[in-house]
Amino acid sequence: MNSPRPLMTLDDAMASLLAHAQYLAGVDEVSTFEADGRVLAQDLVAELQVPPNDTSAMDGYAVRCAEVSSGAGLPVSQRIPAGAQAQPLAAGTVARIFTGAPVPAGADAVVMQEACELQGDLLRVSEAPKPGQWIRRAGEDVTRGAVVLSKGERLNPASLGLAASLGLAQLPVVRRPKVALFSTGDELVMPGDIAPADMRPGAIYNSNRFFLRALLLRLGCEVSDLGIVPDQREATVQALSQAAQTHDLILTSGGVSVGEEDHIKPAVQQLGELDLWQIGMKPGKPFAYGKVMGKVNEEHHLAHFIGLPGNPVSSFVTFALLVRPFLLKLQGASKLGVPASALPAHFDWPRADKRREFLRVRRNAQGGLDLFPNQSSGVLTSAVWADGVVDNPAGQTIARGDLVRFIAWSDLMA
Repeated sequence: MNSPRPLMTLDDAMASLLAHAQYLAGVDEVSTFEADGRVLAQDLVAELQVPPNDTSAMDGYAVRCAEVSSGAGLPVSQRIPAGAQAQPLAAGTVARIFTGAPVPAGADAVVMQEACELQGDLLRVSEAPKPGQWIRRAGEDVTRGAVVLSKGERLNPASLGLAASLGLAQLPVVRRPKVALFSTGDELVMPGDIAPADMRPGAIYNSNRFFLRALLLRLGCEVSDLGIVPDQREATVQALSQAAQTHDLILTSGGVSVGEEDHIKPAVQQLGELDLWQIGMKPGKPFAYGKVMGKVNEEHHLAHFIGLPGNPVSSFVTFALLVRPFLLKLQGASKLGVPASALPAHFDWPRADKRREFLRVRRNAQGGLDLFPNQSSGVLTSAVWADGVVDNPAGQTIARGDLVRFIAWSDLMA
């Protein structure tokens, strides 16, 4: 009798999976307005400096410090709004200036208007300014020739604003991964097809399809929803073969176990290759990776295949921890990990497990973590109630007050 294969660690599974993720060929030029979440395909080098010249950081008056420190009143010689061209500051005068306006040559400080008083035609300053006060220096944000955004960065709203400040209306980004998504299982029913009162015994609504599609879209993928494939070998082979023709990744949930009705394994093996992993994590033990061959115009196309477990929380967690970094690496993203923080547990977890556990928790008003009472892999309400997970090492118990490793959903689903 063969002994069972040892469980693969999550870190080893991650390393193995990422080793297969090769950078996607192809670059899209997209509007900067539409580039949020996309990954830069090349470095962006500044062709100008920002700000282009010394500008005022306040509404007030541009002055020479030496001339106003005596307290004598000085006349206003010019008014400089943002976007105007400033004239050199005449000796013995000040200039009315507004936020973002260029500082006139000869001025060495800006005094905010609250510290100034006009007495007739003369301006008096109540606080002696210091050289450089309230002046944004030319190039202090961006210098010409600097790499301001690097290849592999995943763009966010702030980086889009930075790109726009450099005059970039289009950005070169890695093309979107094309992902085919389908579920397997004769027990699955789509919401809207059958009313809850009419559900047959053993039938369940297909929840995985909805959250997996949403997660894929958040990662910038083009998603083809292929629906529910019947638990039949021939139907499974046909679905995989067609999907492999035009997609980079085929993602399924369910059917990666060893039951007689689990047809994913033999179907993938018929069309390519498959590794079935038993990962030492809870939830999410069964996981499959492979490659499926498709044929397009007499040319073969190889697509990645990932099979997730069918239980909804298992599918959700394995996607977040394994599929997310895989898809980011396909796009050439430079940052694949997620930050974790040490927070106190406001619960006891006396049952150590041989697998690395991901416990659904929520931060409370006291700065600690509360535990959802039911940690079953089939209880999707735990993922909705929680705002993250505790990454608990194998064999580790938790006592109230212990510092634990917390990972926020917002980072895992970004």
